[in-house]
Amino acid sequence: MVFPGVQKSTWSYDREARSWYFHRFYDFQPDLNTSNPHVLAEILKIMGFWIQLGVSGFRMDAVPFVISTKGPRVRKPVEQYEMLRALRAFLQWRVGDSIILAEANVLPETDMEYFGKDGDRMHMMFNFQVNQNLFYALAAADARPLTRALKATLKRPETAQWGLFLRNHDELDLGRLTEEQRQKVFDCFGPDEDMQLYQRGIRRRLAPMLGGDRRRIELAYSLMFTLPGTPVLRYGDELGMGDDLGLPERVCARTPMQWSTEPQGGFTTSDKPVVPVISEGPYGYQHVNAAVQRRDPNSMLNWTERIVRMRKEVPEVGWGEYEVLPVRDPAILAVRYDWRNNSVLFVHNLSDTPREVALSTGLAGPEGRVLINLLTENHSHAAEDGKHHVLLEAYAYRWYRVGGLDYLLKRSDIETPARG
Repeated sequence: MVFPGVQKSTWSYDREARSWYFHRFYDFQPDLNTSNPHVLAEILKIMGFWIQLGVSGFRMDAVPFVISTKGPRVRKPVEQYEMLRALRAFLQWRVGDSIILAEANVLPETDMEYFGKDGDRMHMMFNFQVNQNLFYALAAADARPLTRALKATLKRPETAQWGLFLRNHDELDLGRLTEEQRQKVFDCFGPDEDMQLYQRGIRRRLAPMLGGDRRRIELAYSLMFTLPGTPVLRYGDELGMGDDLGLPERVCARTPMQWSTEPQGGFTTSDKPVVPVISEGPYGYQHVNAAVQRRDPNSMLNWTERIVRMRKEVPEVGWGEYEVLPVRDPAILAVRYDWRNNSVLFVHNLSDTPREVALSTGLAGPEGRVLINLLTENHSHAAEDGKHHVLLEAYAYRWYRVGGLDYLLKRSDIETPARG
């Protein structure tokens, strides 16, 4: 069962058709028999239709279920990975720079089956392994499981990329954590029963999950923007939108975008939208909306805009090799990226108390002795022992460029060996 506690069966009887049908999800979502070539051909036609209208790509939901064999005689479904290659080949033939972003919450040892060993299947995949361990790191102030998740998902083709995310339109799935780890995240971010869902997840938006604490929200996004991969931002989270736990299941985190203080948050002129706009409490559209935050230089929206702009100025994160630097404090995560003779370094304090960390950049030569802060004027120069001594406030983060801001002059046109 995909939805334990809510879903009762995966087979239902249709009175009009007088036959049984299989549905991995709800009974109003019958599965397509993707093993049938006529069904696959129709899927390609639909993809072609949307491509002609100008879409840039597709998010492929529940990929393991879509490509698995189906039927009343199938006792153990088998994933048909070659189907992914057919979908990608069709897409690339039509529009060369389109992508497929796959939702596949699978174990790391099967990742390459979805990417393809030659990078000829899915362009991108959501990194659920890192996502779940990131929330455990935030809850426990312990970066070690997150570091192990990064190592487990290191392998990927050069032409593929991970999608890094915090929240999406489903629950925060914690099914890959241990029972003890999952309970820790529940206690910290979703302690009430109505905040939890399907015995494995939390059905909340990021801001209320983190208690509306701006420090913790910024820390979470700083992590997402600086971990290996491409950040994927969910609508409304750039504002710090909330949730409506009075709505059923996943719908509570799928409320309309809050554009302004106009009726219904400026989302619709209807008096009764399909899903109600949040209109009460601190996360109501009267208090949290795009129009007001655009005019506030210290708003969550403007902070997000600045952090996105800075992320675009550090291509090392997307293109380079990374190394988690050794530090003694498990609450500190320090990661360095190297690409084309340039390096950047990011330090995060997961704890609710200030921490001082002594670290070496791991790079030889004088450049490693200078760290230029990309977000403030708080730069760092190595002490006589060659280490940087950085004082981090509670939930603080630092983005450094190693060596100085003349990195464009130093950038090589070709790949260079690691400088450490």
